[in-house]
Amino acid sequence: MYKIIDAHIHTYPDTIAEKATLNLGDFYNFEVQGKGTYDDLEQQAPDNGIRGFFLLSVATNAKQTSKINDSTAVLVTLSRARGFETYGFACMHQDYPDFKTEIDRCEAMGLSGIKIHPDIQRMDIDCAQMYRICEMIEGRMPLFLHMGDSRTEYRYSEPQKLARLTDRFPRLKVVAAHFGGYRAWEEAQYYLYGRPNIWYDLSSALWAMSPEKARRLIAACGCDRVMYGSDYPVINPAQHLAIFMKIDIGEAERQNILYNNALRFLSAET
Repeated sequence: MYKIIDAHIHTYPDTIAEKATLNLGDFYNFEVQGKGTYDDLEQQAPDNGIRGFFLLSVATNAKQTSKINDSTAVLVTLSRARGFETYGFACMHQDYPDFKTEIDRCEAMGLSGIKIHPDIQRMDIDCAQMYRICEMIEGRMPLFLHMGDSRTEYRYSEPQKLARLTDRFPRLKVVAAHFGGYRAWEEAQYYLYGRPNIWYDLSSALWAMSPEKARRLIAACGCDRVMYGSDYPVINPAQHLAIFMKIDIGEAERQNILYNNALRFLSAET
């Protein structure tokens, strides 16, 4: 069995998980498969070789920000106590009144980076608030971004905008999720692939393309820059892993994507 770090995970408190997963499905017009709770995720992990997670949080308003980050830090501690290699990424909302204090606090709690979902937050990644956040974390903490959408009303995370952002902040380490652009893979390949400070995950992509296209995108991104991610609860771990295993790549490349690249990302300066 392969060792796996799932580098794109969302979970919600038990009290709101059902509502949160329904809202997620409504936003993207698909059926969410998982329950969205950490316990549901953890129960499925051993049978699928999952040794750890990147737990990603999203704030839909400024008032949620600190509370969500506290919850993420507690969940990371719990997960590690249960034997998982787990890393948490703090949320940040564009209307939060004090970016610096919250970023400092999240770093002190041991969170590994900042996660922003530009489309759900309606936060353009090429805007003044994003510049302020990037100024504070460049060379210090990575930025994990949802990227891309084919719908005209959700263009907050266009690949071209991330290209401009990384030109402005060349020491900023970024994960451009979903192969750099959910359903915008041609744009991502044109504007982003080959940039030295951008990494990728393959979450919420494999079920929307052939194994041959996935293999081509992995090669174009650079196999050493792609991390495995399921986007749980969008899809359950076993089903996502089965899709990934259909991609025709070498065994060394497969293990790098499933596990090694996540550790390299966390330790690499760029």
